[in-house]
Amino acid sequence: MVSINQLTVDFGGFKLFEEVSFLINNKDRIGLIGKNGAGKSTLLKIIAGHQEPTTGMVTMPKGMKLGYLPQHMKYNDTRSVVEEVELAFSELKALEQQIAEITTEIGERTDYESESYLALLDKLNEKTERFNLMGGSNHEALIETTLKGLGFERSDFNRNTGEFSGGWRMRIELAKILLERPDVFLLDEPTNHLDIDSIQWLEDFLKTYGGAVVLISHDKAFLDAITNRSIEISLGKIYDYKASYSKFIELRKERREQQLNAYVNQQKKIEDTEKFIERFRYKSTKAVQVQSRIKQLEKLDRIEVDEFDNSALNIKFPPAPRSGTVVVKGEEVSKAYGDLLVLNEVDLTIERGEKVAFVGRNGEGKTTMARIIMSELAHQGKLTMGHNVKIGYFAQDQAERLDETHTVLETIDLVAVGEIRTKIRDLLGAFMFSGEDVDKKVAVLSGGERTRLAMVRLLLEPVNLLILDEPTNHLDMRSKEILKQALRDFDGTVILVSHDREFLDGLVDKVYEFRHQKIKEHIGGIYDFLEKKKLESLNELNASIASKKNESVKKEGSQAKLSFEERKELNKKIKKTERQVEDCEAKIAELEVKLEQLTEKISIPENASDTSLFAEYKEVETALNTAMTAWERAHETLEELQLQKSELE
Repeated sequence: MVSINQLTVDFGGFKLFEEVSFLINNKDRIGLIGKNGAGKSTLLKIIAGHQEPTTGMVTMPKGMKLGYLPQHMKYNDTRSVVEEVELAFSELKALEQQIAEITTEIGERTDYESESYLALLDKLNEKTERFNLMGGSNHEALIETTLKGLGFERSDFNRNTGEFSGGWRMRIELAKILLERPDVFLLDEPTNHLDIDSIQWLEDFLKTYGGAVVLISHDKAFLDAITNRSIEISLGKIYDYKASYSKFIELRKERREQQLNAYVNQQKKIEDTEKFIERFRYKSTKAVQVQSRIKQLEKLDRIEVDEFDNSALNIKFPPAPRSGTVVVKGEEVSKAYGDLLVLNEVDLTIERGEKVAFVGRNGEGKTTMARIIMSELAHQGKLTMGHNVKIGYFAQDQAERLDETHTVLETIDLVAVGEIRTKIRDLLGAFMFSGEDVDKKVAVLSGGERTRLAMVRLLLEPVNLLILDEPTNHLDMRSKEILKQALRDFDGTVILVSHDREFLDGLVDKVYEFRHQKIKEHIGGIYDFLEKKKLESLNELNASIASKKNESVKKEGSQAKLSFEERKELNKKIKKTERQVEDCEAKIAELEVKLEQLTEKISIPENASDTSLFAEYKEVETALNTAMTAWERAHETLEELQLQKSELE
């Protein structure tokens, strides 16, 4: 339970947000929503304890563990991937050492009945239980599962972290935070450096996680899959809804319509009352009624309509010059970086007007192929560009390439040529750089502002092939929707390297999947592709299971039937484990009721500073987690025993 109380952040007279208050409850899945610059990252930093508010405070139970992933961080490149990730288990390693020391001491003592000896046994049990709860000796398997889920190969595990790009190092930090199993995850744009496979793995992990999650993301599909609560920061205020992102958008619209209707009715009532007062103000016979109406107006609780921040991009790509029917044709294209083969004799054909997605895990060659098409990389095989193809390219690190010493206006003025130079300010205004904004240095711009500025370059001259490598990173929801519509309306050809499913949905009509040095063409949209891929994976799994069964059948002889005594023993184990499962379920139900009662108490503002209440909440929460772990183990044991019984009958 984390309490955010009356937070205000003031930057030189400008209030980013004012007197913001809300609670983060256990198992909350909160999406922080708002346009770039609204204060989402600042709020997350304050909750994480990395920044102080101007006024207000954040309170939480003593010992509560937070896992914070910022958008940008500095890295320490002195360890291998596994060594870096193992830092998440520093407490586990310390417990392991303490258990070994206590075990040694117990083995050396003979005063078995003494109080100190019994206390030592209790301490060993306590440490062992905590050790098992945190993963125990299974932590190596947890590391492997997590790293593989985030896209690492086993061959990457012993590589130095300094060999990886910033995006991959961010994955390493994310892996550490996931393995630490904090009470609350605070994740700022965790999907920015993940591919579709890794995003789906992270979705599954967070959906079933026992703690709370607060995340900032402009990936609508990711938010909808995880969140059950949305908090929007807009114009210094917050709007809190117990709903996923898509449902929140609907509820917000309904709320505003209701407010507007109530506001209009109230304004009509106020107007009628004021007319009555004005009409009979000086008539002594109506003095009592006039005074009554004046008091009514003074006591009236005036309805306010939620303000909406409607600033948004205004993008329209220039008409595309006509190109040949075939825009790009690749035949047996290969590319290697030293001994690392990325593309191996791949073929592809992209025709005029097609909107194509390049998808696949990071490092599989998507950006490499985009750069080959741009003639930025030497390669083997044949790549032919169609007649009159003019390319506009947005690189993955385009925003980072900008010269930080230039202003916004200078950045565009230095590359614009011809008639477009007379329209630079209008162009920047369309990308939300107006007035004094054009004189800001690039160094002070946010990630979203830099992305928008880098995108302005695409509109400086007409092109008929747009190659966009991760264009939506750092763009807010509204900006992404407007960019998506502009690309839909663009009459040229588009190649999109992206992991954003919602952005690609309804935009692309062909998907090239990059995997194992090859590419595979899928006709249709992104969700068609993901559905087919899921089916392929399921078929592979079923084939693997069938193969294992056949191997088992082919083994010479079959296992002898269990003897009567062995069957009897197995049944006894099953019944005993069934009782354990039932006992755990009863304990869990009891603790959940108690936790709910404590949550209601803590939600009362007067109890916000009651440390004993928070301590009791933490104690019950820990007991519930322990009971859940015990239930999971008992349930797994029961399933194994029942499977063993069914196989031998």
